This record gives sequence, C-alpha cells and structure tokens, in this order.
Amino acid sequence: MKISLDLHIHSAASFDGRLTPVEIVSAARAAGLDGAAVCDHDVIADLSGTEVPEGFLLIPGIEIASDLGHILGLFIERQPTIGSRRAGDVIDAIHDAGGIAVLAHPFEHSRDSGRLEPVAGKIDGVEVFNGRAARKNRDANSLARTFAAERGLALFAGSDAHVAREIGNGYVSLEVAGLEAAAVRAALLEGGAEAAGRNGRHVDVARSQHTKLKKQKAGAAAWFRWMLFACKCAAEDVFRRQG
Repeated sequence: MKISLDLHIHSAASFDGRLTPVEIVSAARAAGLDGAAVCDHDVIADLSGTEVPEGFLLIPGIEIASDLGHILGLFIERQPTIGSRRAGDVIDAIHDAGGIAVLAHPFEHSRDSGRLEPVAGKIDGVEVFNGRAARKNRDANSLARTFAAERGLALFAGSDAHVAREIGNGYVSLEVAGLEAAAVRAALLEGGAEAAGRNGRHVDVARSQHTKLKKQKAGAAAWFRWMLFACKCAAEDVFRRQG
C-alpha cells in the first residue's frame, strides 16, 4: 500500500507551538495524510491517550538543536539524554533512545554543505523538503535534496507546521507492507520514499512567534518587534502571490 506522511509537526509542547495531538491528527487526516510525526523542540510530546483513528499512524518524535543545526528523532522510544549539543553526540543520543536521526532543513541558514560532512556517515537521512525552509533560503530544499542524493541518504520531508493549516505542506510518499510503525520505519530507512510539498505562508511563521511571545509573557518591546515582523511576513506573502 502507498501512504503519505508529514514527518515534522510541532504541538503545544514546543515553546512556539499551539496544537494538541488531537488537532494534529484531525488536520493531517483532513489533508489526506496517512500519518504524522510530532517533533517538538527538545522534548517528546505526551501522545498517550490520543485517540488515533484506524488507518492513521501517529509517530513520536523530537527536534533537537545542535551545533550543525536541528536534528529530528523519529520513532523515538524515550526522552534522549542531551548532554552535548555537538551534532554527532545528538545523533548518538537519538539512536540510544531508539529513534532514527534526520537532518532537519539543513540549508535553511547556510549553503555550506562541507560543514555537514562530519555527520554524513552517521545520519540516517535528510529532510529534503521543509515547508518553512525556503523563507530564509529559497534554495534550501533543493540543496538538501542534492546533498542527500550525492551521499545516498534516505529522503524525508515535513511541513514544520506550528499551526493547523500548515500540516501537509511537506510530506513523503512510500510503499509499505502495512501501516505499522515497524514497517513504515523500515521502508523509510530503505530509501524508497518520494519527498514533496509546497512552501507555507510566511504569516504562519509570525503566528508561531506570536505563540512564543504569549508563552513567554513578553514585554511591550518584544511585541512591537513582532508587529513589524508580522507586517513583513504578510507583505512577503502578497509579493509572492503576485510574482
């Protein structure tokens, strides 16, 4: 059977997320997806008790910041011990916690592929489409795809959604024997996935920053800076539609 999965979504467990696991499942199903991975910043969201409908796979994950950028841990079994932010150590921590390690939007902030060479032999795959990455570097996803192809690394993709309408902006499609975690995990690691998606709205980035400031109980100066940022994001969306 062929399935589609969004492998990078944030819940309210992230400092800039607002979605409950139930809302994530609902939005993912509405987007025509067969599964989704909840990957919060430095923490595994509590998915216990989440009602998952038949024919849908909810994958526990995490997103950890490292010295080489963010790294996703998918199918993770327990909270990893993050003793070091060195990328190699983060990858080891994810593996030790039972997960598979994926470079997340590796070219969002830098075009230098050489900096990633020290972990190219340790990483399990590369997020070659991220629904938010092109906002800062329009070539971010194509550079990630080239990096993965040149090294024979498995392809991953996700929306990086922080609000419901972003879910499905990035996804993988692949053939699996069945919609069970073990079968899907094996198929992803075998490298048979196709990655695709569409760039999200810039204003949704501003919306997640709004969530972050609310959680931080930010002061007036921070809110003023956010207002300017939100206006910039809205203008970028208008110019992109007109272009």
